[in-house]
Amino acid sequence: MKKKLKVKRIYKTILLAIIIVYVCYIFISQQKTLNSYSNREDYYLTQISEQEENKKRLISLKDNINSEEYIEQMAREKLDMYLPNERVYIDIGK
Repeated sequence: MKKKLKVKRIYKTILLAIIIVYVCYIFISQQKTLNSYSNREDYYLTQISEQEENKKRLISLKDNINSEEYIEQMAREKLDMYLPNERVYIDIGK
């Protein structure tokens, strides 16, 4: 009779140890998943802020695209056009 109780107690202890190990495994795997989600969240938040800044820049560009200053600047930079009687210095070192 005592032997049966001892065997039952050993089985209960082993079962309890298995359950504890399993619960620890679940907690560790969930923590890894949460860390992964946290890293993704940080990445997407930085992407959102970059795109919002890009949106603001494009909106300001849209507002200024028909201004004379912008047209003159683009003509100088992209088309190498200059105003009459304007002195242009060319750097030959480049």
